[in-house]
Amino acid sequence: MTERAFKQVMRCVNILAISGLGFALLISVSAQETKQNQKPVIIQTDTAREDGSRAFTEMEEELRAKRAIKSVEKEYQENLDRARDLSLLGASIVASFKQKNELNREDARKLEKVEKLAKGIRRAAGGSEDDVEMENPPRDLASALDMLGDVSKSLKEKVEKTPKHVISAAVIDEANVLLELVRIVRSLPPKV
Repeated sequence: MTERAFKQVMRCVNILAISGLGFALLISVSAQETKQNQKPVIIQTDTAREDGSRAFTEMEEELRAKRAIKSVEKEYQENLDRARDLSLLGASIVASFKQKNELNREDARKLEKVEKLAKGIRRAAGGSEDDVEMENPPRDLASALDMLGDVSKSLKEKVEKTPKHVISAAVIDEANVLLELVRIVRSLPPKV
């Protein structure tokens, strides 16, 4: 190839390159103008409420409701478990006392657990820290423990019969009586 032919080829290549760049620039400007002329598509996933908080979508509301139902179910099941454990502990303390005629350290720990469970049941039933005084409190350890066994069993039955969404005055009263019995048992001498 001669020098002259080479220069002509190079000129054509330059023209094509410049044309290509110009064409690319033209497409880019055209695309930008199109974007500016179009109205933006806004997908609104949440809306603001009057108080400034965000309103939930239908799916979010459904998920929240399902979580709330599971939470209530879990709390109810935990309360049933507390009542069953309480009943077993009450019976265990009574059986241990009848066998030995005294309360040992293990029984004292079980008594603490009974108190903790009774407070949990009372709180779950909507009760508070009200103290209850019994009309005819037991005077000796044997009758106090017999009563503790009976009340713990009765409380379990009342909790099992109470629906999930009900505040039960009977359960609260029974838990308060049980807590008073625990206080009485602690105040009495541990041996007969």
